[in-house]
Amino acid sequence: MRRILSIALIMFCFCVVRGQEFRCSVQVNSQKLMTTTQGYESTDKKVFENMKQAIEDFVNGRQWSQFQFEQHEKIDCSISLILQQRTSATDFVAQISVQMRRPVFNSTYTTGLFNYMEQPNFSFSYNESQPLDFDPNNFYSILSSTLAYYCYVMLGIYFDSFAPYGGQPYFEMAQTVVQAVDAAKYSGWDSKSGRSRYWFMENHTNSAYSDLRDAYYSYHRLGLDMMTKDQPKARQAIIQSLQSLQKAHKRNTSMLSLQQFVDVKIQEIVSIFTPAPPEEQKVVYNLIREISPINVMKLKGFNTK
Repeated sequence: MRRILSIALIMFCFCVVRGQEFRCSVQVNSQKLMTTTQGYESTDKKVFENMKQAIEDFVNGRQWSQFQFEQHEKIDCSISLILQQRTSATDFVAQISVQMRRPVFNSTYTTGLFNYMEQPNFSFSYNESQPLDFDPNNFYSILSSTLAYYCYVMLGIYFDSFAPYGGQPYFEMAQTVVQAVDAAKYSGWDSKSGRSRYWFMENHTNSAYSDLRDAYYSYHRLGLDMMTKDQPKARQAIIQSLQSLQKAHKRNTSMLSLQQFVDVKIQEIVSIFTPAPPEEQKVVYNLIREISPINVMKLKGFNTK
């Protein structure tokens, strides 16, 4: 595994240098609190500014992997908290969304890797006077555990896109976070809850869904990264990735991570295959129709005969 990762990272000029992995921008939207009678005061604006800074420092200032990136190699991502309620001075309910992008080899283009918005019921505590502490094997707070969980999920997907199963250590770390929170008796982190945090981890660590992991590699490393070198071959690799998703879909028709993959990629797929031969369009159309019917209308200009 380390050898595979090393080869992929060297190819993309990842070497041992100074710095952490993420370049994460954070937004804390408190607009809804300002228009309700929840004890919001103008002086509270500083609390939200400090919350934003604390989250950025937590994500950007920590070492999440054994690799170190130069400034221009850092992973671009964003985290948004839309505050819905303030139930006490330090307790909040919010909607959290996470996005991540990846550079495409030999181009200035960046492609979306992860884009997910949770339901608006993320309850957490934030105290300005207390740092956001984190240890994978121990529980400190819902906020720090949730942020760490998404950092590991993002790293897992990111490294899977460079090497076959390259993200395995990070999905396992996400699993450790889930287990630590569940052991602390917090709801919403187990299989019965139906929450995304459990199922994103499960979809990527369950060997029955290895085809999903294959799709990340073939789509990005063999597909997008090869576009400037051999477009027909690159398109075939992307079709192969969709066929891998098809195999995973047959095993689980409601796989959360698979739908997230297609939702992020569908517009890019349209752009790639609009100028492609009709026979390729037909294959892509039929694959999307099977694995993500909700997105098939976005291919309405494709050949279907």
